[in-house]
Amino acid sequence: MTSATPVPLSLDDAAALWDVTPGFLDSCSYGPPPRPAWTAMQRSLGEWRAGAGPWQPWAESVDASRALFGRLVGVDADDVATGATVSQLLAPVAAALPDGATVLVPDIEFTSGVFPFAVHQDRGIRVRTAPLAGLADAIDETTTLVSFSAAQSATGEVADIGAIAERARAVGAVTHMDATQAAGWLPIDGMAVDFLSCHAYKWLCAPRGTTFLTLHPTLADRQPELASGLKPLAAGWYSAVAGAYYGMPLRLAEGARSFDISPAWHSWVGTAPALEVLLRVGVAEIHRHDLALANAFRAGVGLPASNSAIVSVALQDGAVERLQAAGIRFTVMDGRVRVAFHLYTTQADVDAALNALS
Repeated sequence: MTSATPVPLSLDDAAALWDVTPGFLDSCSYGPPPRPAWTAMQRSLGEWRAGAGPWQPWAESVDASRALFGRLVGVDADDVATGATVSQLLAPVAAALPDGATVLVPDIEFTSGVFPFAVHQDRGIRVRTAPLAGLADAIDETTTLVSFSAAQSATGEVADIGAIAERARAVGAVTHMDATQAAGWLPIDGMAVDFLSCHAYKWLCAPRGTTFLTLHPTLADRQPELASGLKPLAAGWYSAVAGAYYGMPLRLAEGARSFDISPAWHSWVGTAPALEVLLRVGVAEIHRHDLALANAFRAGVGLPASNSAIVSVALQDGAVERLQAAGIRFTVMDGRVRVAFHLYTTQADVDAALNALS
């Protein structure tokens, strides 16, 4: 269980809770867990294996995670839905769009924030693209919804969230922001957008399969047509009121909770402790640490400083092989090397990568 007010934790003390082999620069792909998260998950798996207890304590981790994530992005827990993937949680949003709606996305947006809308082309839903840097300027009176990532998966580019949200509000467009590559290192204001999604297995250092979607509390007042069309398309026992296990009538929970799906228990057991560690350190402190290391790497490969913990760079022939030989773990995305820096990353990791490249 989590405490009401997490006790502050220094970044150095927090980093000591990770057992990451040196050279891991791939937080964009997945975030290794802190020891409390790993231990809690292993304990629950042992209980499952032995049939040693009831499932209800495992399920309590869902609401604990919901509250912690809400605190992380500044949203009330009652406005946070839980699920398994971003695309799954976006499906009701896409289905609620009116026929003929126009959705605007960055031209390099990850498909989880694009395809849930694009599959409705038979209803006349049109998805158009624009460069991320000009996304706010591309929003016009024909735009129904803007879907964008706070930080881009391919390049690490950080969106101008304020400008996008302000322009969208001005023309009456709905906003969805995917924080999967940002929450945990970039300070995020969940109240700046109408919907905020986040899969927790990357920068939040949780097991794969735990995802959040926030619904802005004033959405129904500002977007009554869309809000009235929002339906929990995967409604089941976990989206219902407590104890609604069998039969009719329909008895859904109130608010965002009605969009929950039945949880993968053990993944949520590992999610809550990971979120608590990050909150105890504070995203502002993690942000400072991560940017310092990312910019040290950028300087080492001849790039100017940036505002992202993710670095995407085209390297010379043989660079990939040299990095691999040095034990550096990274990703090649869209033909470029992508590295990432988080609170468990050290200057020694940066030096090892730069030495391999030199």
